[in-house]
Amino acid sequence: MDYPQILSPILDFLHCKTPLSWLDEARDPANLPLLLTDHLVCELKAAQTAMLLVRKYVADKQGSQALLDWLKPYEAFAFREGEEPDFIVLNKQISKSVMPQTDDPWGRQLIDSMVLLIKEELHHFWQVREAMMSRNIPYVKITASRYAKGMLKEVRTHEPLTLIDKLICGAYIEARSCERFAALAPYLDDELQTFYLSLLRSEARHYQDYLALAQQVSAHDISDRVRFFGEVEASLILSPDDEFRFHSGVPVVSKIR
Repeated sequence: MDYPQILSPILDFLHCKTPLSWLDEARDPANLPLLLTDHLVCELKAAQTAMLLVRKYVADKQGSQALLDWLKPYEAFAFREGEEPDFIVLNKQISKSVMPQTDDPWGRQLIDSMVLLIKEELHHFWQVREAMMSRNIPYVKITASRYAKGMLKEVRTHEPLTLIDKLICGAYIEARSCERFAALAPYLDDELQTFYLSLLRSEARHYQDYLALAQQVSAHDISDRVRFFGEVEASLILSPDDEFRFHSGVPVVSKIR
């Protein structure tokens, strides 16, 4: 895989790189359980975001219920003391025939992009869970970081501007994930390094899909809005953060230890 070629547009898109102080904390073996746990939850939240977009803007009743049912076992495990999902069985239950349908070209593209994203994020959820189990890391609930909320609070409140902004936020979240996978990989053991680098291609495509969908739904060029959220995202990454998470800002070390 040509990692520099994949990363180059992502680094151009983001307004800053991950601070070295975050990497110093992330490479500490004592923080690996926290990082993997938050990574696991981030994969599920990415799938939830995609599901909510399809349900709100496109899905018919049957397709909407199918999406809800698809994620329920994962949500029960991560958020409600549910049993460990049987990932293999769940993956086999997915059928294109029950996915949302629409004749609208943009809606069709949203469904195709987001359903593929959901599949990939849930597969990554499974892979992170396997990495945790192989290292005897139990799943323990943790609080969410400020990152996604910090961007979403800047979303405009009337359509279609709300949708455009949400899609742009999704692009930045996916791009930052990709950048951090690459930045963190050299400090991980061989197995985790291979896994994190393997995520780059899909995460890079995800951010591009979000941007394309945002531009297509907008009647105007979205460059200014993309730039605005780039500045918001960078401020969250570069400012002090008293919670250490996969997408957190500059660590406040005294609060982490």
